[in-house]
Amino acid sequence: MPILARKPGALRNGAPFKDWVLPQAIERVRRKLRGSDDGDRQMVAILSAILDDGLAAVEAACAEALGEGVCSASVILNILARRKDPAPVVTILTPEALRLRCAPVADCSRYDSLRSAR
Repeated sequence: MPILARKPGALRNGAPFKDWVLPQAIERVRRKLRGSDDGDRQMVAILSAILDDGLAAVEAACAEALGEGVCSASVILNILARRKDPAPVVTILTPEALRLRCAPVADCSRYDSLRSAR
């Protein structure tokens, strides 16, 4: 991966990478990106995510992106980031002593009286 990060063109032209067998979804993304100008650089960004997120997670993100009809490194990395987000924080229940006994009522006439007092 460090070689690819410095020279993304090696992904296309390098002998070790020519017959590289990738999981199906990642290979489909690679074929789609091959036609774009910065496809090699995008593919290297996707492959670099394997080091942090694992092969299964990157493959699932590629499959999701392909299912949506979008194929770019930014979309796939966004999918991976959204999956890492922590779950929402549990709401703290309000103790009975702090609950309102009478709900406040909106009173616009009070505001109008303050305006007219000037």
